[in-house]
Amino acid sequence: MIFEPIHSEKAPKAVGPYSPALQAGDFICLSGQLPIDPSTGKMVEGDIRVQTRQCLKNLEAVLSERGLDLSYIMMVRVYLSDMSDFAGMNEVYSEMFKEPYPARLCVGVSLLNGAKVEIEAFAMDTRALEVICACDGCDSCAESEHCEGAKE
Repeated sequence: MIFEPIHSEKAPKAVGPYSPALQAGDFICLSGQLPIDPSTGKMVEGDIRVQTRQCLKNLEAVLSERGLDLSYIMMVRVYLSDMSDFAGMNEVYSEMFKEPYPARLCVGVSLLNGAKVEIEAFAMDTRALEVICACDGCDSCAESEHCEGAKE
């Protein structure tokens, strides 16, 4: 099969017929993460900042199974049960992601199983491309800070 499931002991276990993430080549689709503490299996208590941080830590735990971190995420979808929590979510989001920020969608939804937020993401393992770029000094990323070899 072309899709390879990704599971992590450091992230909540799937509670239904889905994979925490699927990888096809360098592309990784990460299922929505609720603010569940993987060590207890329970939703973390706290405001939107606490819950957002837990969702992102769960995504990061799944990515870490492939040696990746949040910097490899290209697209994020954020679901808020109350859009008045946007500023608090955005505060934590901007702490955990660095420029260039992923593309993002944020929508209000009516039910999240008692959570204030759920976050899903799409990532790409660009490490092979980064090596090629650094070695070849390709024109498409010669000015990129990620391709240090191209600047020399």
